[in-house]
Amino acid sequence: MSHQGYDTAASVEIRPATRQDARDIASLFLISSDGLAAYIWSLIAEPGADLLDVGTARYERENTAFSYQNCHMIEVDGHVAGMLHAFEMTADDTPETDPVLRPYSELEDPGSLYVSGVAVHEAFRRRGLARRLMEHAYAVARAQGLPRVSLICFDRNTPALDLYVSLGFREIDRRAVVPHPSLHYPDGNALLLVRDLERQEQDG
Repeated sequence: MSHQGYDTAASVEIRPATRQDARDIASLFLISSDGLAAYIWSLIAEPGADLLDVGTARYERENTAFSYQNCHMIEVDGHVAGMLHAFEMTADDTPETDPVLRPYSELEDPGSLYVSGVAVHEAFRRRGLARRLMEHAYAVARAQGLPRVSLICFDRNTPALDLYVSLGFREIDRRAVVPHPSLHYPDGNALLLVRDLERQEQDG
């Protein structure tokens, strides 16, 4: 399958992440989350701590959803170009007490593969790598027996939203953004987008 803008001369590989990738993962989450990762990490950081160090420690962990174990790295000619972080979304009725985070806790699709982060370093963009990572997410979902892939996107992030719509994602819920200085978008909505893999195959 060809991808618009993708450099076919380059060697591209998607591989499972290792603990040594944790810092790259953290830096890519700072890109993909539109400020949300920075906000979350600031809540757990010691005074004066560097947020990238906090994120690195977070993704060095094992046996938790937000771990390098749920990440997949894409490399171009042996260089890390981007990442996909995804895990099975399970039902959680625990109420979120943080008002900034509450909207996102309400946007969940249990039983789907939840893509919590997908990002490409700036030097590797416009080569179709984000699309390739999302296609990898579909393969991960199928391997885990999950019928859907879900994600959250800000409606103000039009380039990302346009990509997901072009990939067949549809909005099933939304919540108003609670503004905070860490977030890139001071208003608008967070959208829960879902792609039904079984229906897409039938339609295709």
